[in-house]
Amino acid sequence: MLQILRPDGSLTSDPPVDIERTRELFAAMLTARRYDEKATAIQKQGRLATYAPLRGQEAAQIGSAAALRPDDWMVATYRDAAAMWMHGYGWELLLLGRMGDERGGHPADDVPVLPPSITVGAHMLHAVGLAWAARIRGEDRIAITYFGDGATSEGDFHEAMNFASVYRTGTVFVCENNGYAISMPVSGQTASETIAQKALAYGMEGVRVDGNDLFAVFAAADAAAAKARAGQGPTLIEAVTYRAGPHTTTDDPGRYRSGEEEATWRVLDPVARVRRYLVAEDAWDEEWEAEVLTEASDGIETAVRHAESLPPATGPEIFEAMFERLTPDLARQQDDVE
Repeated sequence: MLQILRPDGSLTSDPPVDIERTRELFAAMLTARRYDEKATAIQKQGRLATYAPLRGQEAAQIGSAAALRPDDWMVATYRDAAAMWMHGYGWELLLLGRMGDERGGHPADDVPVLPPSITVGAHMLHAVGLAWAARIRGEDRIAITYFGDGATSEGDFHEAMNFASVYRTGTVFVCENNGYAISMPVSGQTASETIAQKALAYGMEGVRVDGNDLFAVFAAADAAAAKARAGQGPTLIEAVTYRAGPHTTTDDPGRYRSGEEEATWRVLDPVARVRRYLVAEDAWDEEWEAEVLTEASDGIETAVRHAESLPPATGPEIFEAMFERLTPDLARQQDDVE
């Protein structure tokens, strides 16, 4: 398992990014965690539908998203708000989606991010298709897709892996192995020793990384992206991480996880790990982090206000984000609404 940044903040090898870039990525991780806290809080107030917390998986998401080019495609899940935001999908849209507003699934035309997938596993096929289309068009843009360990038990995962490998599409598969598919431990999902080794059966490279190590995730994703962009095919990255909170805000992880297990992983917290490294490099202080958090909070609060102040989407705009040309059935429905 690739590890560059140890839990105590020391290094096993040279970091893949400089100090300034590390500070930027650390700030992004802090911002993602602040959004996660806010979304969890307002869901408990009845202002959002069921929410899937991402706490503990910030390095896996921010580190991999940071390796992309702005025009690369991203196809993610309901737990990948940090990665989606990092790639241009605004907080307001993510909130709208959780409010049941169709406009949350319609990012700006220059944001190459699909709406978060709720159906487990099906979206990986979309990422393969996007990468294949880019190659047919003579573009060197790639597609990254995120999923959990539970999704590897879905047939769509195997279809996507096989298709990507046979056609050598520029797809980067990122499995955020957080240990559980709701209450099912990964040992119940697969008899394989690792998720990464599943890549071998499809003739592609598999890489296993410490998913709480920002540097290891970035290095693996950067290498996979370069390989994909050069036409050398897909890569499967298994980021071994931990879901610090519940599966969703309707879940009680205490029913299937021990306090001892959670305490063990708490020491491996990805945000604290980067902070320790920056402290050792004399590149962190409390005042700077407080400023980052204040700015993050202000931006997130603004997004919440905007999302909650929008009038209900009852007009034809709810039909406009799916097809270039409406299907006959949808066209009739649009006419009915109008």
